[in-house]
Amino acid sequence: MATNKNALIRYKTIDKCLQNRHRRWTLNDLIDACSDALYEYEGKDVSVSKRTVQLDIQMMRSEKLGYEAPIIVYDKKYYTYEDPEYSITNIPLTETDMDVLSESVEMLKQFKDFSLFSELNGIIQKLDDKIHSEKNNRRTIIHFEKNEQLKGLQYLDTIYQSILKKIVLEITYKSFTAKSNNTFIFTPFILKEYNNRWFTLGRKKGIEKTLILALDRIVHIDFKISEIHIEADFDPDQYFKDTYGVTVLSEKDILDIELIVDKHNAPYVLTKPIHHSQQLLESYDWGGIKIGVKLHHNFELERLILGFGESMRVVKPRKLKRKIHYKLKKAIERYEADQEESDESDDNLNIKK
Repeated sequence: MATNKNALIRYKTIDKCLQNRHRRWTLNDLIDACSDALYEYEGKDVSVSKRTVQLDIQMMRSEKLGYEAPIIVYDKKYYTYEDPEYSITNIPLTETDMDVLSESVEMLKQFKDFSLFSELNGIIQKLDDKIHSEKNNRRTIIHFEKNEQLKGLQYLDTIYQSILKKIVLEITYKSFTAKSNNTFIFTPFILKEYNNRWFTLGRKKGIEKTLILALDRIVHIDFKISEIHIEADFDPDQYFKDTYGVTVLSEKDILDIELIVDKHNAPYVLTKPIHHSQQLLESYDWGGIKIGVKLHHNFELERLILGFGESMRVVKPRKLKRKIHYKLKKAIERYEADQEESDESDDNLNIKK
């Protein structure tokens, strides 16, 4: 890394020298300038050889760093830029550079409501304008999932500031099952995104258990300066280590789960494990696999397994197997009922005809 930094310092020094056309620059002059610059940077004498500077000039002339610097020699001893306006700091962006910048700006825009990024807003706007003019409406390469109807995003920054500045919140909340709003004092620990929804984990006043709140269920939120903030020793990695999704249960609810995956989905599950605890237990001749995970049995896990449909089967534990079987059975019954209604409707149409 130090070598790379020194090389960059030399490139910038040579560039600065060659831009100064009020002086003639010999190779020895460039060597002395590079040595002085490295002394200022390192605080000690750094020996720069003639060969090193010659290689630097050769590298600046090449395409390897994207410089392609028009360095020429005149009177057989003096170095300068053929183009008096050239500088390695004015290199035009390549098409690839523009694509990378464009997607990076789009990514930053996802967090435009965070005050953490407020100082970047002007820079992002300038980049966006520059990219727009340079790209000539070139299509995007990376597509970011957006949900413009998602509620609760306006509370992201308030909760973020609360965590950052250790300020307690007063939250009015209405869960999916509640008939009315509930207002309480809340100390948030972290913000968490899952499945394109945002959540905050923290502690409700008077309750020791960690609580998770969905931001789209928050009705109102405000700082509660009068409340004393109590520091909590909370490790999110440890808290979520045995969980798929966001619903964390007690340690006694952690299960040894075995799943059989068919041959079509086995490569997917092997290359993208459903959880860090996943282990390959068996590979079958027909192409399927058996995997094992240690997880809480929560709603999100059920949704994951059901999402694989006929491609994944629960081997154990029996309780989870029965639950998945029940839900699949109910789904089949509903499809069959729909089919019967459709058949009856067709019969009625035929009778009328």
